[in-house]
Amino acid sequence: MMKYKIVVDSCCELPQELREDERFELVPLTLIVGDRYEKEDNKDFNQREFLDAVAACSECPKSACPSPERYQKAYETTAEHVYVVTLSSKLSGSHNSAVLGKNLYHEKYGEKDIYVVDSRSASCGETQIVFKIMELEEQGLSFSEITEQIAQFVKEMNTYFVLENLDTLRKNGRLSGVKALVASTLNIKPVMGADDGSIIQLGQGIGMKKALTRMADTAIEEAVHSESKRLMITHCNNPKAAECVRRHIEEKLHFKETLILDTAGVSSMYANEGGVIVTI
Repeated sequence: MMKYKIVVDSCCELPQELREDERFELVPLTLIVGDRYEKEDNKDFNQREFLDAVAACSECPKSACPSPERYQKAYETTAEHVYVVTLSSKLSGSHNSAVLGKNLYHEKYGEKDIYVVDSRSASCGETQIVFKIMELEEQGLSFSEITEQIAQFVKEMNTYFVLENLDTLRKNGRLSGVKALVASTLNIKPVMGADDGSIIQLGQGIGMKKALTRMADTAIEEAVHSESKRLMITHCNNPKAAECVRRHIEEKLHFKETLILDTAGVSSMYANEGGVIVTI
């Protein structure tokens, strides 16, 4: 019998070895582009096909969150502890569905240790939490000790990103916390971050290269005890930029591990081609 199981929504970038591990289950959102593309964001996601569909469609791409019943099914396991990591509740209904799924499970099967984590982030922010849960479970901590430490970990985690364009976030109402953005015609790229799960603007740079440098510098300035943390960088078909950001940050900070991942479906939708996300 497994001691623990980690359930994630499909905005979480899992390394391939974890995707194939029975302790992990990905609950897919559905990606929708106009009336020509509607697919589950699962292991068969084809990033190039999706990005091409977005580029060819005048309508803004959208996503639909999993149903509570789909989450409930994921909790039906012999594992003693179940952890669920979702997109920020301020960006998606996925978290609410996960909580409702937990309630449905309890009504049907009774008590079980299920902890639903609002990542207050997305993408590799969710991955950070997954790795921390694994680490604490392998240390043999109790369920209550782990949930307490994860709640604190989420509060202390920082998320940053720079995108080639913010159209998808803007049109889907995800920039409500951002008071003003400079005209994209000026080629000014905002440096964005997260504040309690909502998107905020932290700075800007003229062109992608300078904005990425500004993002890396901000991450360096705000990092605390980096040697005990992981640096995670996710990119949407932009490995060169991700590597530049990694080098820039690691010139000043040391980490116990660094991961660079390509965006999965939901992250690809919001990041758009070329976007880079950093979490510490």
